[in-house]
Amino acid sequence: MESSDRGEDGSPKYHQANPEAMDEEAKQREREFRKQLNRSARETASHSIHNGVKLIVHRPESDSVHQMEYEKLSRSLMPIVREIARKTLPLLEHEVSSDYAKHQYYGTKFQADSMAYRDFRTFAKKRPPSDSPSLVVGLRVDESASMAAFGRLEAAKRAVIAVYEFCQMCDIPVLIYGDTADVSRLEQMSLFAYADFDKVDPTDRYRLMGIRARSNNRDGMALRLMADRLAAAAHKTKLLISISDGQPKAMEDYTGGYAMTDMQQTIAEYERKGVTFLAAAIGQDKNVISQIYGNERYLDITNLQELPAKLVRIIARYL
Repeated sequence: MESSDRGEDGSPKYHQANPEAMDEEAKQREREFRKQLNRSARETASHSIHNGVKLIVHRPESDSVHQMEYEKLSRSLMPIVREIARKTLPLLEHEVSSDYAKHQYYGTKFQADSMAYRDFRTFAKKRPPSDSPSLVVGLRVDESASMAAFGRLEAAKRAVIAVYEFCQMCDIPVLIYGDTADVSRLEQMSLFAYADFDKVDPTDRYRLMGIRARSNNRDGMALRLMADRLAAAAHKTKLLISISDGQPKAMEDYTGGYAMTDMQQTIAEYERKGVTFLAAAIGQDKNVISQIYGNERYLDITNLQELPAKLVRIIARYL
């Protein structure tokens, strides 16, 4: 089958129309990986206020419908993502070989060109010979029921495609999870592992199309589970971006000030462990999300069409 994606020289790319079914050994590896994710997530949750919340980590599968949706949504995105990656890759090569680490809060060399970003990373400092730029990215997607409104779900899917493909092009490990709460009494918290840096799979890009608007949202638990994975990574910079359209709300009483305090404490705890948080607010509760995360971590996405490119450019800034 001819893909809508094009190669570097403009020639069409082709992929197999009917991929072979996963063999039994591969299925067993997938089951073991899913069990590992569940064990790890439950262990992390057991040391927080979410201890006792019935949690299941799912590893969604993809099918031909997901592939067609991916081709449709990615068609207009890929030229933008490629252009940003094209401008970023030479900078990566330069930074690895440079004697200076750029975009620092303090240092010995002032970078005037960084003033435009207003993020106070306006200095460069000497880098030890063994120190090289290193980034790992986590992208959390709120899959609450309200995401079905006003084109938010498609905007989220376009954003995760752009982030995933950019990270692939720049060789950045990426973790993309969705979450919802209160699916049933036996499943009070659900995580969906669409892409995981511990088990990279080319079909992950199609799994992303399994993102859905489902039920409630227990944001603090989702942030904790993903931040814990990033904190354990050996990378120098650990960036966790949350795409959400509303404030946290889950049964029995995970809402209001209680949920807000949990999220703020989680952010503070994992920032001390080196994780940087950003919140992309795409719904009606922007003021509440800004209050929870703080203005320095808050991204107001008024125009949903700008979300994919905006997230990719932000990630590029952290390289």
